[in-house]
Amino acid sequence: MAWPDLSRIALQPTTDALHLWTQIAGKVRLMMTPWVNHGWHVPLYVCATGLTTGLIPADGCSFEMEFNLLDDVLIIRDTNGQERAVELEPQSVADFFSAVMQALEEMGIAVDLDPMPCELPGAVPFHMDETVRPYDGDVAREFWRALVEAQRVLQIFRTRFTGKCSPIHFFWGSFDLAVTRFSGRTAPPHPGGMPHLPDAVAREAYSQEVSSAGFWPDKIKGACFYSYAYPAPAGFGDVKISPPGAYFDAALGEFLLPYDVVFQSPDPDAALLAFLQSTYEAAANLAHWDRASLERPTGLLGSPPKGS
Repeated sequence: MAWPDLSRIALQPTTDALHLWTQIAGKVRLMMTPWVNHGWHVPLYVCATGLTTGLIPADGCSFEMEFNLLDDVLIIRDTNGQERAVELEPQSVADFFSAVMQALEEMGIAVDLDPMPCELPGAVPFHMDETVRPYDGDVAREFWRALVEAQRVLQIFRTRFTGKCSPIHFFWGSFDLAVTRFSGRTAPPHPGGMPHLPDAVAREAYSQEVSSAGFWPDKIKGACFYSYAYPAPAGFGDVKISPPGAYFDAALGEFLLPYDVVFQSPDPDAALLAFLQSTYEAAANLAHWDRASLERPTGLLGSPPKGS
């Protein structure tokens, strides 16, 4: 698999549909999984066919919900051998929500979830959203292939940090693949204010000082990689970063690297790693992280780094 050319396709109509559909599966996981620090119990994960919730505990079994983007179907399967399928095709959110809840009911899985989408201004409850959403399986597959490549490079980047670090996970609220490093210090209370997301959730998620990076198909900026710090140290946006083409977006308060810059680079992996490393260093150096005790060389295959 290689980095796909996303400039050839219109991502947004299909990713808009997937954004809302993955929120339904994510909210099922949210309501049935014990809370983990920083909301790490709610994301999806990139898998060999698309995106999955991983195992979710239920009465008498566990189950998973897998967006199989190779076959354009949401598969729900449990540890008792039951399986249901919901087609991924042009349809309304209300119809998809109804089909998912019916499938869970048929499998004996009871869940009561808040039907209001998170982090989306002007959102409509799932069961009331009757607008037919376009869905193109070929576009979904190209987006997933980009996620696979981004995940692979983020894994390399993650090996360089020995401090507290999140898994590489896909947040359905903001619809992004993310990895977050922690300095080990507490952070000031987050201001909250995200649409349809309790401020307490945002404050718990950002209760510690972080440098976070990831990939998402932004509706305005297009597909891009991002990096931010919370709290952002003074001068963060003024630091010169790599590679050429990366820039600081003052409105977002984040560094951005357009996906096309990575794709068109002679060495996409190196270009993305340069962005991840330089933006992390901007945050860590300005905020005086204890880098000597938090970092290590890039992870090797099959053996620990020397001196471990």
